[in-house]
Amino acid sequence: MQIITAPIRAFYQTMKKLLLIFCFITAAHSFAFADKTAINHFVIKENPFAVDEVAVVATDTAGVIQENVNGIFTFVMNGFTEELKFDKGTAFYRHKLDRSTFLYAKHMNDSGTHAILYYIYKHDSKLSPFHISWVLLIAIPLLLVLLAYMFKRFIIIAVVIFCIFLYFNYHNGLSIPTFFESIIDGLKNMF
Repeated sequence: MQIITAPIRAFYQTMKKLLLIFCFITAAHSFAFADKTAINHFVIKENPFAVDEVAVVATDTAGVIQENVNGIFTFVMNGFTEELKFDKGTAFYRHKLDRSTFLYAKHMNDSGTHAILYYIYKHDSKLSPFHISWVLLIAIPLLLVLLAYMFKRFIIIAVVIFCIFLYFNYHNGLSIPTFFESIIDGLKNMF
């Protein structure tokens, strides 16, 4: 009887070890290939729960909210690094905006850098974010230079308008480095 139970006991021990190894491999496989959530598109909207604050909403290319985005993601808002906590695709930027301003939001992940420039217009107690394309940032100065080149009498007026354009941008929080960074990011995403 002792002779028969020893091989059965050895077989049982071997099967326990194989089952344990199989469980470890299955668990490691599920961790290694877990679905990683990434934010590739986002929009800035008015925060409906707080006055003078905005929210960052993770969207897909069609503008539909990605409700599977949860957790903490790093964004750079106007040059300052912020840890934003997303819940069902929405995170709240907890800084009060006391006047109309530019907001340059940038997020970096494995698929690249995603940046958007917004002009947030404050009127009454509401905030209205407007997306500013990098093409518009290039078009205005180029149009002024082209008009000044075509009409020699327009040179002084073009210089004055360009100075007003620069003052407006700087006064509302769009610095020269951010201006060029927005254009360069737009060009990178085009190619």
